[in-house]
Amino acid sequence: MSQGFEIQVFNRYRNKMEIEKVYGDGMVKFAYGNPIGRLLGPVIASKMLSRLYGKSQDSLKSAKKVAPFLKNFNIAIDQYQKGSFKENPIETSYHSFNEFFIRKFQEGQRTFTTNDDEMGAFAEARYFGHASMSDDLNVPVKGSMLRAVELIGDNELAKDFIGGPLMIARLCPVDYHRYHYPDSGKTLKAFTVPGDLHSVNPLALKFRQDIFIKNERRVSILDTEHFGKLAYIEVGATCVGKIVQSFDESGPFKKGDEKGYFLFGGSTVVLCGEKGKWAPSEDILKNTKAGIETYIHLGDVVAQAS
Repeated sequence: MSQGFEIQVFNRYRNKMEIEKVYGDGMVKFAYGNPIGRLLGPVIASKMLSRLYGKSQDSLKSAKKVAPFLKNFNIAIDQYQKGSFKENPIETSYHSFNEFFIRKFQEGQRTFTTNDDEMGAFAEARYFGHASMSDDLNVPVKGSMLRAVELIGDNELAKDFIGGPLMIARLCPVDYHRYHYPDSGKTLKAFTVPGDLHSVNPLALKFRQDIFIKNERRVSILDTEHFGKLAYIEVGATCVGKIVQSFDESGPFKKGDEKGYFLFGGSTVVLCGEKGKWAPSEDILKNTKAGIETYIHLGDVVAQAS
């Protein structure tokens, strides 16, 4: 996962390992690696702090952070749509940092795989993947922290996913922050599991291995056309102002439809599947075994139907 405090990620498109530049890494190290920071843990992971910080990203003043952020993280902003101020250059077109944060891709920048037996990447993110969830699963967290029952928070619903495949898509603050449906289908059930708002950064996970089951999360049980039932779990994180469902879940969805978005803060989408229905792509499985995430574009292939 990381060497010291470096986060290594395999870039599928450049076919090489890269060191991730972490936004706010000093704060993460303080909060989880420093004794004083750990004492302040309950405050740092509190909803109140995250909501207040998230709200501050809605102010007009916060828009001033966009141009330096683009430069610092070398974001290809020409791939995205402008914000509210259409007459301005794109760098100054967003009325707040949050508007920039939930920017949309321009038409045609990302397309979903059209093959029925290929699952499209549901987020532009860094992926871990496992062929089956088991009690000895230890990447990226130790022990039984990724058992379906604990992730989903409902014993009865979780039964369908025990021993099934699992993918974890981690979004960084620099990423496109909308998440999508990996296949066509319908929503069977959707609910929120209350919890804290710890950082989901791998640096935090080194110190705190129960984050995925302690954090607040939104769970949707999906019935898909080609991959069976899926538990689609959006995990909240420190300073994530809000998890927003932009799709009307009472109706059917199509592969690639936008499901929702995270307001300010990097976060994570976890996908659990039924045993034997599908498996993550080979490069994801291989890199995961080495403790390394794979960077994948929205809509690209992340799994195959069995």
